[in-house]
Amino acid sequence: MIEPPRLAVTLGDPRGIGPEVVAGALARVGESLRVTLIGAEDQIARIPAMSRVSVGAWRPEQGTPVRAGQIAGHAIQRAVALVQAGEVDAIVTGPVEKHALHLAGFPYPGQTEWLGRLAGGVETAMMLVAGPAERPLRVVLVTTHLALRDVPVVLTRERIVRIGTITRSALIERFRIPQPRLALCALNPHGGEQGLFGDEEERILAPAAQTLGAAGPLPADTVFVRALKGEFDAVLAPYHDVGMTAVKVAGFGSGVNVTLGLPFVRTSPDHGTAFDIAGKGVADPSSMAAALQLAAWLSAPNPL
Repeated sequence: MIEPPRLAVTLGDPRGIGPEVVAGALARVGESLRVTLIGAEDQIARIPAMSRVSVGAWRPEQGTPVRAGQIAGHAIQRAVALVQAGEVDAIVTGPVEKHALHLAGFPYPGQTEWLGRLAGGVETAMMLVAGPAERPLRVVLVTTHLALRDVPVVLTRERIVRIGTITRSALIERFRIPQPRLALCALNPHGGEQGLFGDEEERILAPAAQTLGAAGPLPADTVFVRALKGEFDAVLAPYHDVGMTAVKVAGFGSGVNVTLGLPFVRTSPDHGTAFDIAGKGVADPSSMAAALQLAAWLSAPNPL
């Protein structure tokens, strides 16, 4: 008999919707999983789970952003320690606030970059998965949390090839796609219109796509539609918002963030802390449920 996967699940920022969406998601899909909850002691105690790991107490009336960042950050560290020790098969992280993490002494642009550091300094890539299960849209961000003015500087041919190579390996090893079909999204409108709206496509993106064996660069207003129709297995997006917008339009509230390049599986929901609705009982757990299910599937033995 095959044992259910073991997942370490962090609750995220204790001020946000993480604790309630984890509880709601586990109520939907938790029976088929073995879950270790990691977070504030009083919050994990209220959620049924196989086991729990406390990283301290949280008192809302006394809580500060620094304390919230400490709890969220220590939970991430414990989850990574568990998966590295072989005590769990994958980790699923609840939403955090970057500002609180920075105040608590964790100065990383996001969880994706921090996880790469915790895993030994490996280069990572952020994939977003959304849309119908039988034909999902998978988008990988070549650049992540940058000001738009900085994107053309960072978007080098070498970077695109590195992220594309990480993507191809993950599609083969984790997603069980023997021959992945990649597409590269253009940076400029209409793919640069032969240099009229920018020359990055000709100088940088086209050579990178050729090296990767990927289609493109293809204009942003068509490449994601073609991917949703099943033409590509993943789209490489040159900057954060063009990729995130496509994913959230394709499946807002049910998308999943997957960190590629790690020696273990990590997923998370596609939303943030939503402080404005936390504690009101209206947060939708669909994305967290999808993150749990995808983590379980990705960490299962690969038949290839």
